[in-house]
Amino acid sequence: MEIISYTPEYASEFKKLNIAWLEKYFWVEPHDEEVLGDPNKFIIEPGGAIFFAKENEDIIGTVALMKMEDGIFELTKMAVTPAAQGKKIGQLLMEHSINFAKEKKWEKLIIYSNRKLENAVYIYEKYGFVEIPMEENNPYSRGDIKMKLNLS
Repeated sequence: MEIISYTPEYASEFKKLNIAWLEKYFWVEPHDEEVLGDPNKFIIEPGGAIFFAKENEDIIGTVALMKMEDGIFELTKMAVTPAAQGKKIGQLLMEHSINFAKEKKWEKLIIYSNRKLENAVYIYEKYGFVEIPMEENNPYSRGDIKMKLNLS
């Protein structure tokens, strides 16, 4: 298994993985459709990054770092195929993302999640994310917890 960076040829994999995950646990919101429909415009061009977990020729997981403001990025769009769940792929993507953000000297990472995803929230806490107040105009109606990780 290796972690690779986004190239346009993987845009459909990014969308497919995330739509499947969203439909399994929640629903696809307009904000998701917009970002997943053009990851280059909404994630890469503003200075963010997308990574994939690749096993042989198969993409089995993904995560994105989407710019919120200078030095502050949202860790978002993390999804792992059902067949690869339980193999710590999400944790490997998380570690890669945190290390990447530190190398870029970013200030902090933000995560919007939902408390019903107990395993995910546990993993975020394990990596040092702490809960912070949720703003009223949170971009996801499904989000009921906001967390941050200070990188410096």
